[in-house]
Amino acid sequence: MKNSELNQRRLQATPRGIGVMCGFYAEKAENSTLWDVEGNEVIDFAAGIAVLNTGHRHPKIVAAIEKQLQAFTHTAYQIVPYESYVSLAERINDRVPVNGPAKTAFFSTGAEAVENAVKIARAYTKRPGLVTFGGGFHGRTFMTMALTGKVAPYKIGFGPFPGSVYHGQYPNAAHGVSTADAMHSLERIFKADIAPDQVAAIILEPVQGEGGFNVAPADFMQALRKLCDTHGILLIADEVQTGFARTGKLFAMEHYDVKPDLMTMAKSLAGGMPLSAVAGRADVMDAPAPGGLGGTYAGNPLAVAAAHAVLDIIDEEKLCLRAAELGHHLVEVLNNAKADCPHIVDVRAQGSMVAVEFNDPQTGEPSPEFTKQVQDKAMKEGLLLLSCGVYGNVIRFLYPLTIPDAQFRKALDIIRRSLSQ
Repeated sequence: MKNSELNQRRLQATPRGIGVMCGFYAEKAENSTLWDVEGNEVIDFAAGIAVLNTGHRHPKIVAAIEKQLQAFTHTAYQIVPYESYVSLAERINDRVPVNGPAKTAFFSTGAEAVENAVKIARAYTKRPGLVTFGGGFHGRTFMTMALTGKVAPYKIGFGPFPGSVYHGQYPNAAHGVSTADAMHSLERIFKADIAPDQVAAIILEPVQGEGGFNVAPADFMQALRKLCDTHGILLIADEVQTGFARTGKLFAMEHYDVKPDLMTMAKSLAGGMPLSAVAGRADVMDAPAPGGLGGTYAGNPLAVAAAHAVLDIIDEEKLCLRAAELGHHLVEVLNNAKADCPHIVDVRAQGSMVAVEFNDPQTGEPSPEFTKQVQDKAMKEGLLLLSCGVYGNVIRFLYPLTIPDAQFRKALDIIRRSLSQ
């Protein structure tokens, strides 16, 4: 089988709206390595867009899924419940950084988690309004597209979107947006668009994913918590991309001394199986009436079994600590590359959520062209990298946290060469 043949079949069989980045087709994978149908080997620094913090096919995850497969694959939890769902909720409730007792509900996708967090927030506050931020990404359903602060490619041709959604500025030192600027943008929303007593929730990613791995400053989180407390607004942390050890903590909100009321999670929660969750304060989570939350596949038993294994692996293999160590080495390489690469304008990181941003050194404008060149150079040497950012001028690094040391060093050497002029 050839990649080129499969590509022709893809173009005939699937719509152009499903954009595909790579021209090669996966045949098998192990930890941080992919092999395509032609036998080429690739170091995977995409990890299914931050889904594989525990790597491809971790033996403990495979074993957990196989064991569940022998028992049952589906009952619909809302019809016939099962213990593994309850015990996973208990484990997450013990770990989420929220005030007081917590409760958790499971769904299938990150967008579903965000939609349900909105439902819960509206049910609790009896208010319609939602405030979110430019550059944020929250999903591809209509409500989550409305929340997403990036037009291309997510919103083009799909409007109108649900109302009562307003976008503030997200702090970004590299782009000259301070915490004070961001908080002023919220004040303007409250003056011009919606009264604060009509806002159910403020939702944000503690580190923006698609937006360019922009890390929320500590004083911004404190100011948001204070604003929410003043006006009876809920604070929702979207941890779909930041969760499960990626930032050096189980959740990115653990880096801050403030706590959200609700949290959404997905991606690396189940090590490649489709599972998402909303966790939060028990009183808030209990706001919807019985039957108000759920879904046919929500909390699928195979995915739940995988998630139990993921939590075990993170603890046993000390992946939070490893995320901090690997991220430190990568940041060092990127900072050292600045001498030979004048395109680099910013290197930012929280644990292993690492990004490098490129501008044209002549014009100072964002350079998606140079970003693509770096990606292409790395790909020629067998390293898969992802871009992001509102201007497409950021490379993000999403290697499995279980990557072997020798392979990580090899990848760092490829990155060094790809950045040199």
